[in-house]
Amino acid sequence: MITNTIILLFLGFAGGLLVGCGFVAFLTVLGIVPRLAQLSKTYKKIYLYEWSIVLGTIFGDLVGLWDSIFNLPSFFLIPIGLFCGTFVGMLAAGLTEVINVIPILTKRIGVDGHLIIVLMAIVFGKVFGSLFHWIYFVDH
Repeated sequence: MITNTIILLFLGFAGGLLVGCGFVAFLTVLGIVPRLAQLSKTYKKIYLYEWSIVLGTIFGDLVGLWDSIFNLPSFFLIPIGLFCGTFVGMLAAGLTEVINVIPILTKRIGVDGHLIIVLMAIVFGKVFGSLFHWIYFVDH
């Protein structure tokens, strides 16, 4: 019994380290954090980006591991949701910027001069799709 627990602890810790190293390698190789700092012109605060990713990942892991229930009023959930969405959106935007997906897409479909329209279509599609999901499907 105790041997199985020790083996499970070891495997869980090793698997977590492996996934964490893969995530850090992914962010490092693609240069997402420096690119975000470059786009936002906040080179001096790059350590805040790094620590926000580390602390956000640790907090998300802890919330996922335990059955966490936060009894917060709904007006607190709006800024939390906005911060979470901004975090994910900025990482996705940094990833997209690094691998140049959108400029390649606009050239392939023949709308080179209308990049801002393509970007706004993606943004509004994501926002309206998320709102539709949360308003329609969550209540039913």
